[in-house]
Amino acid sequence: MNHINTARLCEEKTFITHDGVELFYRYWPATSEKPKGAIALFHRGHEHSGRLMHIVDELEMNDYAFFAWDARGHGRSPGERGFSPSLATSVRDVKTFIDYIKTEHDVAEQDIAVIAQSVGAVLVAAWAHDYAPKIRCMVLASPAFKVKLYVPFARTGIKIMQAVRGNFFVNSYVKAKYLTHDPERIASFEADPLITRPISSNILLSLYQTAERIVEDAAAITIPTQLLVSGADWVVHHQPQHHFYEQLGSTIKERHILDGFYHDTLGEKDRKLALDKVNNFIQQRFSEPVSRPDLKNADLSGFTRLESDQLSSPLPALSLRGLYWNMTRLSLKLGGALSEGVKLGHQTGFDSGSTLDYVYKNKPEGITPVGKLIDTSYLNSIGWRGIRQRKVNIEEMVAKASSLLSEQGKPVHIVDVASGHGRYILEAISKAESKPDSILLRDYSDLNVEQGSALISEKGLSEIASFVKADAFDPENYQRDAVSTTLGVVSGLYELFPDNALIRRSLEGFSSAIESGGYLIYTGQPWHPQLEMIARALTSHRQGQAWVMRRRTQEEMDQLVEAAGFEKIDQRIDEFGIFTVSLAKKK
Repeated sequence: MNHINTARLCEEKTFITHDGVELFYRYWPATSEKPKGAIALFHRGHEHSGRLMHIVDELEMNDYAFFAWDARGHGRSPGERGFSPSLATSVRDVKTFIDYIKTEHDVAEQDIAVIAQSVGAVLVAAWAHDYAPKIRCMVLASPAFKVKLYVPFARTGIKIMQAVRGNFFVNSYVKAKYLTHDPERIASFEADPLITRPISSNILLSLYQTAERIVEDAAAITIPTQLLVSGADWVVHHQPQHHFYEQLGSTIKERHILDGFYHDTLGEKDRKLALDKVNNFIQQRFSEPVSRPDLKNADLSGFTRLESDQLSSPLPALSLRGLYWNMTRLSLKLGGALSEGVKLGHQTGFDSGSTLDYVYKNKPEGITPVGKLIDTSYLNSIGWRGIRQRKVNIEEMVAKASSLLSEQGKPVHIVDVASGHGRYILEAISKAESKPDSILLRDYSDLNVEQGSALISEKGLSEIASFVKADAFDPENYQRDAVSTTLGVVSGLYELFPDNALIRRSLEGFSSAIESGGYLIYTGQPWHPQLEMIARALTSHRQGQAWVMRRRTQEEMDQLVEAAGFEKIDQRIDEFGIFTVSLAKKK
């Protein structure tokens, strides 16, 4: 790679995020007549896109357009310095930026590569895990999966301080001389007025939490990945980077340990060693067809099947873990005597429509103040908080799909095939600016049909809504409607069944019923922090059986939907990374 003497033309632009914030970015058009694709650059924490400009020239990849943003709260983008409402917000910003590049600059997702450093690499890895984009490849340089906090018990102290005083800011201790050996880079860092020294405590803590989740579940990521590890990094730990690489689900991956490199991997004095590897990796990926593993049979083999099998296996009664979960089940039985929510879970199943309706209402009930306190704790568990956010996200997707149909001059005929009591869909309709032309709710349970029908009357929707008993896994049930479906909804159903053959049957029914250009809203559960507790201590609606779930990665779920004739066009996920809500269009 020979150094070039003339810098490429750089344009300065902005784009609007999902929540209306206008972020700054730099754009370098490809200089060749036939561009091969686009490369998006994501900077380190505390820095901005101006610190990455040298990479565009030094990579000498003139066949590619380059893009580099200033993350919110950094560089020339607005917001309090070092702050974001949540790390999940910043991850969604990554999605929004890539979506903007696709539409505004007319680049197919599979023709986009990503290069990200440090905190930017964590954001990109979380986006890859949670949203399953179909980009060509990604390069992660010294990802900040675990920042070195040299003060003993610093992380615990930050947690306590945030709980006591609310959000606050922590200043970076890192000196430029510990980032790179390059004297020019050191001097420019120290003189740069756009360097953001503080980082918000909420972002620092959630950086750890998100990184731990992504590292442990890296098998869900199948994007071709190159990992660059700085051998003498003062800022982040090496071990999580190696663990991430070893867990990584991509069949195309490579790891390079750069001896003597400090944390600013792509800004080091000898960065040509790293940039040559980046150049070769990206060029090789674009010289070959896009390749992704077929996950439609992941229920038969794969890491989520193995995880599910392990959770299904009984523990020795006298083992420590066996005794622990026996005690947990006993405590839940005792709690059910006082807590209304826990009692309902035991009666109908913790995954039943009745339980979900109770969780949606989120009004603690119990015998005595102690029972109400137990119920409050139960309803505030991370899983139920995620479920309530899923409801909010479904409401948003219903509104978006209805708007898209209206723009096309099409009627809005909604069919929900496993509605439970139907609260989430009926409340979404009640909040909508305009009512759909019709709503048909379905469920296999007589109790759910009865309760849902009563809720339709309560909401004053009887003129346009009805509730019938039907099996969501019987394709024939999708063909009996008097009107053609334009918006199908399936929420919380597929997560309960490990068998992909069942899911295929349901999706085939949707595909036959939803007209071309119509939409499908579907949910997923790519990760859950309480899988073992759920499997070992809670019962399902299926005659008191253990509630064992096999997770589907977002990519597996998307592949099943795509195989049925749909294309995903949008997605939401809660800040915990548990439940997704996706919108797909019938091809």
